[in-house]
Amino acid sequence: NRLGGVCLNWGCIPTKTMLVTARHYRDILRAEEFGIKGLDTAKVGIDLKLLLERKDRVVNRLVSGIEMLIKKNKIDFYYGMGKVSNDGQLEVNGETLAYDKLIIATGASSRYPDIPGLAELIKSGRAMDSYGALQLEEVPAEIIVLGANVYAIEFATLFNALGSKVTIIHKAKQILPFIENELAKTLERQLKKEGIKIVSQAELKEVKDGMLLVDHKGKDKTFTADKYFLFLGTKANLKGLEGLNLKLNPRGFIETNDRMETSLDGVYAIGDVIGKYPLAHVASAEGIVAAENIMGIPSRLNYRLAPSVVYSFPELASVGITEEMAKEEGLDYKVSKFPLMANGMAIANDETVGFVKIISDNQYGEVVGVHIMSHHASDMISQAVALMQIEGTVHDLAKAIHPHPTFAEAMVEAAYGAIDRPIHI
Repeated sequence: NRLGGVCLNWGCIPTKTMLVTARHYRDILRAEEFGIKGLDTAKVGIDLKLLLERKDRVVNRLVSGIEMLIKKNKIDFYYGMGKVSNDGQLEVNGETLAYDKLIIATGASSRYPDIPGLAELIKSGRAMDSYGALQLEEVPAEIIVLGANVYAIEFATLFNALGSKVTIIHKAKQILPFIENELAKTLERQLKKEGIKIVSQAELKEVKDGMLLVDHKGKDKTFTADKYFLFLGTKANLKGLEGLNLKLNPRGFIETNDRMETSLDGVYAIGDVIGKYPLAHVASAEGIVAAENIMGIPSRLNYRLAPSVVYSFPELASVGITEEMAKEEGLDYKVSKFPLMANGMAIANDETVGFVKIISDNQYGEVVGVHIMSHHASDMISQAVALMQIEGTVHDLAKAIHPHPTFAEAMVEAAYGAIDRPIHI
């Protein structure tokens, strides 16, 4: 219902804005450790109303920026529910528009399993997805997060830092099942140290009297909280697209190739509606690929060079292949890891939990995967993406002079380790 979609209005931007506040709050509570005296931390607290007002200001500023871009580029924009047919026509607000090429970017919505009592819990206002969580006017005393994907971990991190008692309940053996294994395991330990309870290999069976009945490793257990955050998957938004009869993948998302082409000539699809990488920066890249192909510029998207980030404390960031993938593909590879406890800036910031891991090809030293757990990992991963885009090697990275002291130096240190010339470890 607003320009910018989920990312700008209900996802990336509002959550990161709130996480910035959570980090400041976290640092204030540790002020004396950094030599700041006279601050009565017992009187410091979160005013969620003020926080949400700031979040809205940030979002509105960026939405206004997109509105200006739409106007500047003389793009016709319609607010409304569209209905598309395969004869090159689209209806919106009673008006019929003709198209030669079509890009579908309708996104996805939260999906909920058919579990007894869950729908009633949602209707009561106690259970919600990210939309509801971002509109809470008070910080709940206790929260249960169902699911352990990226969004679940970020919301657990956020509300734990804001003062909620948080429990994560999920099906898998460990959190973040699609993230590099060591990153996920290390973060799980860190979350527990921060006071977040994690219940793995647990499946929701029923909701009764506001309580969750969960099968935990074959035993029934009950859990209750003030609020329940649901991150149980998504479904493609396909309403209005039925007339196209597009081919869907087994999970119900629109199937595309690496040119973003669908099963129908002249129709492209990008973003969450195709269910590949539910990340805003990937959707943007997909949009550029689709636009270039429409303009006759041959373009393809290499998803292996798409970075992923988890905005936890500390952050996680990955690009390329993991050790497990390297083994499966029979690659002759090498792993080099540098711990943040040996990084000067990490020690100065008291942010020593984490590491940089580089996976490289043994023949040429080409970097094929980088996995980071660090404060500012979301920024550090970009140099790995740029390096891998030009098929750079650990030799190239080792020769790149980095400013000192910085968290990013850990990248160079890991590169020196990969060429068997470690310096600071």
